[in-house]
Amino acid sequence: MHSHNLRTAPSRALLNLGVLAHVDAGKTSLTERLLHAAGLLDEPGSVDAGTTRTDSLDLERRRGITIKAAVVSFPLGDRTVHLVDTPGHPDFIAEVERVLAVLDGAVLVVSAVEGVQPQTRVLLRTLRRLGIPTLLFVNKIDRRGARELLGELRARLGPGVVPLGVPHGAGTPGARFVPYAPDEPAYTEALCEVLTAHDDALLGAYIDGGLSPARLGRELRGAVAAARVHPVLYGSALTGAGIEELRTALATLLPAARGDAGAPLSASVFKIERGRGGERRAYARLHAGTLSVRERVPYGDGRSAVLTGLDVFADGGPAPAREARAGQIAVVRGLPGIRIGDRVGTGAAPGAVPAASGATAFAPPSLSSVVVPEGRSDALALWPALSELAEQDPLIGLRRDPAREEISVSLYGEVQKEVIATTLLEEYGVRAGFRASRPLCVERVRGEGSAVEVGERDGNPFLATIGLRVSPGAPGSGTVFRLGIEPGSLPPAFLKAIEETVHAVLGEGLRGWPVVDGEVTLLRSGYWPRQSHSHAVFDKSMSSTAGDFRLLTPLVLMSALRAAGTVVEEPVHRFRLEVPGEVYGAVLPLLGRLGAVPGAPRAAGGTYTVEGEVPAARVHELGRLLPGPSRGEGVLETEFATYRPVRGQVPRRARTDADPLHREAYLLRVVRGVPVGGRR
Repeated sequence: MHSHNLRTAPSRALLNLGVLAHVDAGKTSLTERLLHAAGLLDEPGSVDAGTTRTDSLDLERRRGITIKAAVVSFPLGDRTVHLVDTPGHPDFIAEVERVLAVLDGAVLVVSAVEGVQPQTRVLLRTLRRLGIPTLLFVNKIDRRGARELLGELRARLGPGVVPLGVPHGAGTPGARFVPYAPDEPAYTEALCEVLTAHDDALLGAYIDGGLSPARLGRELRGAVAAARVHPVLYGSALTGAGIEELRTALATLLPAARGDAGAPLSASVFKIERGRGGERRAYARLHAGTLSVRERVPYGDGRSAVLTGLDVFADGGPAPAREARAGQIAVVRGLPGIRIGDRVGTGAAPGAVPAASGATAFAPPSLSSVVVPEGRSDALALWPALSELAEQDPLIGLRRDPAREEISVSLYGEVQKEVIATTLLEEYGVRAGFRASRPLCVERVRGEGSAVEVGERDGNPFLATIGLRVSPGAPGSGTVFRLGIEPGSLPPAFLKAIEETVHAVLGEGLRGWPVVDGEVTLLRSGYWPRQSHSHAVFDKSMSSTAGDFRLLTPLVLMSALRAAGTVVEEPVHRFRLEVPGEVYGAVLPLLGRLGAVPGAPRAAGGTYTVEGEVPAARVHELGRLLPGPSRGEGVLETEFATYRPVRGQVPRRARTDADPLHREAYLLRVVRGVPVGGRR
């Protein structure tokens, strides 16, 4: 391509904007309307007709849902907006999580008909926690049954919401949004109430002499930037009502991207896709620095490569460019093996960003299922195909059981199964189905346990000594590795081998489930220094290697874990159920049969509302069976809550490692390479 076709980095301000919503709230239609308003589309695309710009996959167009995040770009005043359209269905929440790493601001879309949904609350809680400035857009005000929702927004999302106007004619095709004037009393009073709630100095100024519209505007922008206040706008993506007012709010209330283009390069990868030729393309947000074609860049865990090409977003979609600068989203090529969550560059990582820090913004998948190929050719192609899909969605959590010759995946819900099966068939020609989903349990450390293995003693064939203590950690702390030995007493390579192996081995506890929230302390260590026979070259049989520590650590760790004990816990969801009062008695037995634990019901206007917990494995069944006893009038909301100890028979999961719980078989596998039970 000739160089005059390549774009250089723009000087315009940038805004990386996420559009998030519960399913069917109309966020993809809103994206189309914003592109149309910017002059990039002659007519907005239709989700029903499969003509939207961001739902580019055939499967997305057929099903009418967003499955993969998509990036588009449009001008807005003196800014360029990079808009990221995200999935709304909770089964694809992992895709939303990865997008959070790139956002400067967000629009959270709520349907004026369906109102606030569990997914709405989950999304806004996460946006607040990460400090991402967010506007609320109440869509579909032209639909029959549309409501203002302001009371519901405050009750279910928190008091920090303030309307920028009111909808007129809600529920009719001519519905429109009427913004408040800056000095309109209804607006200034509501704004003062929200802004002064947590600002005593501002409250004092308001009491002393009031606050001018100009001062209120400045304070509002600051509160929005701090994610304390969320302005509410109304409109319709279908008719275009409220779109200009939303564009104005995007330009004036959300802060532009920050980042120093002259600083060391720091970027985070949030999406991977394959090009037509099979090449890997990584979507990365540049937090600092500049990325240029043909320069060698470090990425991932110590790798580096020469960047062979990159695209930046402008005028709707990606275009080839010479460089990308801080604040931009770039599609980069030429970095072999790059993965979602990898950092590019040597600059400091941004804080509080899930994809960049390794933190988890949302709940992990709570279900798993075995993928069953239909024929032998499908079985041979299944693992490579799923491995490629896992590049695009690491939370699929591929797991191979060599003894049973089974492959399982982690899931958020049943719709995800359908999407994976269809993708396998249409993109890879692999025919496959799924077994019934089972809960994805965890193991929690019960007490404290220790174990020691001394090199070349008591059947230890390794030139290494390791002593470990396992103890419970604080909830949510993950696995923490601590040193209980004198710093410097063990070579760094050996220490690294122990720590890395500890994290890997705890992926399968005493009953095969991941061990969560535990502390592992290295209490004792020993090694054989590098040595050789007289007048001979180095002989590794006389000296410790990192391999000795990697192979011994699983034995010591599992012995310590066995002494500590674990409790198997299953994922449970919080549910909220509304049913007519006369059918509540018929619904209760269903809840009991599915293992739900309901709280005391609340009665209001002939409707009973009950909240409680239900095992994640029974959520789909509850939704399927509820229409019977509720006569089709039950309204069910669920979201992940926590993990609880399993009641009844404790489930086990087959191991995929060399099984260090059984010492003799483990040593046969790792020392002599003897296959035992189908594993090597």
